[in-house]
Amino acid sequence: MKFKSALFAALTIATAATTPAAAAVTLGFVPGGAVYSGPTPTYNFDTPTPLTGGLITTGSVAGVRAQPLGSTGKYGTVGPTDGSPATLDLSSFANISSISLLWGSVDTYNTLELLNRTGGVLASFVGANVTALANGNQTSPFTNPIVTLGISGADQTNIGGLRFKSTGNAFEFDNIAIASVPEPTTWAMLVLGFGIAGISLRSRSRRVATKVSFV
Repeated sequence: MKFKSALFAALTIATAATTPAAAAVTLGFVPGGAVYSGPTPTYNFDTPTPLTGGLITTGSVAGVRAQPLGSTGKYGTVGPTDGSPATLDLSSFANISSISLLWGSVDTYNTLELLNRTGGVLASFVGANVTALANGNQTSPFTNPIVTLGISGADQTNIGGLRFKSTGNAFEFDNIAIASVPEPTTWAMLVLGFGIAGISLRSRSRRVATKVSFV
């Protein structure tokens, strides 16, 4: 009876793990630095990247674009000169729990949009959402932050891409890191496996204790 109760508890936990929570997208950010210290990038633009529109480039051009603080090699940029918008295709990821990026010289006229799989906008953030000092400063850690979008619930399986827009020169970005979560069925199997393993260990411990008591 106790085995059945424990097994039922494990199954209940596994089922709960597969039940989607309320969908939400949150914005977080920390100051950048001369040496990048954020998550390991999935895309750093030094290798082929599924970005359409905008420009992938290196270096800085006065009045047009600036290499983000902490960025090395290539980076992406959008604006009247470099083209706007640009879209990063993320449809190849089944489940996404967070997306982080290095946002260079944040301006009030920069816009970052999180898209669903049909191209609709799940969430939209402008430079002023990231910092009250959205003045395009190219050397301050506060205007070159590492920005993170936290994704929960059903939205995790409905991410189609990131869209970068800017009505002025420029919105620069680099070091985009994608964090994925296991498929719901994988979570269920993991939790169930741990539950059964725990039951098995507990049963063996009781058998050993019983044998010792008769010695």
